[in-house]
Amino acid sequence: MGSISSEIERLHALLPEGVDLVAVSKFHPAETVMEAYRAGQRIFGESRVQELLQKISLLPSDIRWHFIGHLQTNKVRQLIGHVSMIESVDSERLLELIDVESRRAGVITGVLMQVHVAREETKFGFSPEELIAFFSERKFESLTHTHIYGVMGMASNTGDEDRIRADFSRISEVARTIKEICPELRGFDTISMGMSGDWPLAIEEGSTLVRVGTAIFGPRNY
Repeated sequence: MGSISSEIERLHALLPEGVDLVAVSKFHPAETVMEAYRAGQRIFGESRVQELLQKISLLPSDIRWHFIGHLQTNKVRQLIGHVSMIESVDSERLLELIDVESRRAGVITGVLMQVHVAREETKFGFSPEELIAFFSERKFESLTHTHIYGVMGMASNTGDEDRIRADFSRISEVARTIKEICPELRGFDTISMGMSGDWPLAIEEGSTLVRVGTAIFGPRNY
């Protein structure tokens, strides 16, 4: 593995036009994030609210922070106004709370709806059927301070490439179905899927946003 800056440059060169990179900086120090920032990276992903807020206070203000972990409802208020995207909306209750707190703070919060297709029960998210029903029933119309930009999902944690590809294909299919049901949705064009080990497959299946951590920063310092 090369330096952080060379890895950022390599990924930016490899990603096709229309695909953005989230550098997953969770568990890595602010100095490490700064090295990636100097190499031109601007979107970073964090999964712990306290760690994210600490880094925001230390790093440049033009960084676009994405929250990518499971968001506990009691942490929503702390997070609102500090992130450009919450990628991991995994329940209607969480979505409603994000909307309430965004209204209270006077901001519009961008979100992605997390769809669960992986084999692991430990992963969070709506089933494809639940998410399609949410849009079919037009439940998004009650939102006033939340903008749904698309979907996010993870493939099964397996070495079986066919299974990974099928998972990514299903996530893309859910996004397409939602757009067909609700063609008037503005800006619903983000499909966030693919990580260090499988992002090329994800892009082949329609990903527009990949979340890469280990390949850039090396193993995490837990």
